[in-house]
Amino acid sequence: MAMSVSELETYLREAFPDAQINITDLAGDGDHYSCAITSEAFRGLSRVKQHQLVYQALQGHMGGKLHALALQTSAP
Repeated sequence: MAMSVSELETYLREAFPDAQINITDLAGDGDHYSCAITSEAFRGLSRVKQHQLVYQALQGHMGGKLHALALQTSAP
């Protein structure tokens, strides 16, 4: 079962309401996305910690409904 762009964005918006989010479906299958997120929540955090926050926002769907997610995270 795949995750739609709108579902992915909903999870991310709930966790990062101030964020600028750009999602690209890489394979057209709903399983492989690229996502750029800019949020104040990432300020002062390492890249690893930023990505951990994103994975937490996905509430366990990474590796299940969502197979691959290429992340670019940054603070404004």
